[in-house]
Amino acid sequence: MTDLSQKPSPSAAGASGVPAPWSLRPADPSDAPWMAELRADVMRPDLERLGRYDVVRVRRRFLDAYRPEHTSVIEVDGIAIGLFAVRPEPDERWFEHLYVRADHQGRGLGGQVLDHVLRADSDPRPFRLNVLQGSAARRLYERHGFVVEREDAIDVWMVRSATGDGREAAQPVRSAGA
Repeated sequence: MTDLSQKPSPSAAGASGVPAPWSLRPADPSDAPWMAELRADVMRPDLERLGRYDVVRVRRRFLDAYRPEHTSVIEVDGIAIGLFAVRPEPDERWFEHLYVRADHQGRGLGGQVLDHVLRADSDPRPFRLNVLQGSAARRLYERHGFVVEREDAIDVWMVRSATGDGREAAQPVRSAGA
C-alpha cells in the first residue's frame, strides 16, 4: 500500500461541522486494542438493530484479522481518532475498515479520508467492501462510486472500479470480514 502518512486535509478546524485538519500514520501492533474498542463502539448500533451484537465477538473478529501493515491511523491534533484498512488481494483490494470516533463523525472526515484513499495511487484493481444492512456507511460508499454487488439479510457487498464506475460488479466476490 502506498504510504499515506502525514497528508493533511485542506479543511479548516472548527465546531461548525467542518472536519478538523487530519493526518495519517501507519498502524502498529500496539494500536490493536483501541482499534477493536472503536470498532465495537461504531458498529454496536447496527449490530444490535440486526440482532447480531456480541460484546466479545465484535472485538475478536477485528483482533483475529488485524494486520498493521494494511492499516492506517487517522489523527487530529496528534490524537488517534479513527482508522482504515485496505487488504490487497491479487485481483482486488478489500476496504475492510473505516471507523471514526463518534465525536468526529458527521463532519465529512470519513468522506475526506475515503476520497484520499481512493485517489492515492493508480492501482487498476477494484475496491470491494461490505457493510451491514441499514448502515449509514452505505450512503458514504455510494457517494464515492461504490455500487451494490449483492446483499443478504445482514450484509451488503459493494464494489468500485479504479475509475469509480462499478464495472467490476460482475466479477466473482471473495469472502470479506465484517
